Amino acid sequence: MGQDPLQVLQAAARPVACAAAPRLLIAGATGVLGNEVLRRLAGSSAYSATQVLAREPMTEGLRNVRTTLVPGEDPAQWPRTQADVAVVLFDPPRMFYQRERALWTPAPGQLVALARWLHAGGVRTLAVVLPHAPGRLPEALKRGLANLDEQAVAALGFERLLILRSAQKPGAVQHASAGARLAHWMLGIFKYMIPSSEQPVRASRVADLLAAALRIAPAGIHVAGPELVWQAAQQDARKVAHQWLG
Repeated sequence: MGQDPLQVLQAAARPVACAAAPRLLIAGATGVLGNEVLRRLAGSSAYSATQVLAREPMTEGLRNVRTTLVPGEDPAQWPRTQADVAVVLFDPPRMFYQRERALWTPAPGQLVALARWLHAGGVRTLAVVLPHAPGRLPEALKRGLANLDEQAVAALGFERLLILRSAQKPGAVQHASAGARLAHWMLGIFKYMIPSSEQPVRASRVADLLAAALRIAPAGIHVAGPELVWQAAQQDARKVAHQWLG
């Protein structure tokens, strides 16, 4: 028996219920990498709102982005917040950017406490971009959990945990003597012995891989070693993410 045409038209006119987009939180939206990640993720339609951790009040310049002030440096003492997806970055702020000076950036030693706070606030997906010195990460640890802190974060029970190991650029070093400068120069020669697949890549390419991985990652713990991050910088990051997480 056919349906009444009027009922069909009325049903088609009703809004279709859909799941709300997840809420995003970014800790460490500073430096070149933090800026690239914030621009890609907050500017997409994948998240209903984005909150950025800050140490000082500031005016947000992006739609659907708000700052959350943190009282001090110990996440265990912070009031709870609510988010579904969190990204943790360790790129230090560029001090000539006033906006970045107001933001809060974690130190690597705060990762576990921060992850506990995020998990208590309802975060189900955690992505961490971990910098490392090129050529110094043992082969056995590149694609797995590298230390007790990472194991502690994994044990918290996030639905999805993504760790991206990105080689960091060496910072400028001031030497007090000519001998120290000579020694630094001689040691610098060894950087040419580091494979290209472990060299630092552009922050924009790391952000591309992170954004793609967050869209498609299944449940579980997923670690991208330096070679995979480098590969994503040479190819289509979405294709590399599918190869990694498919």
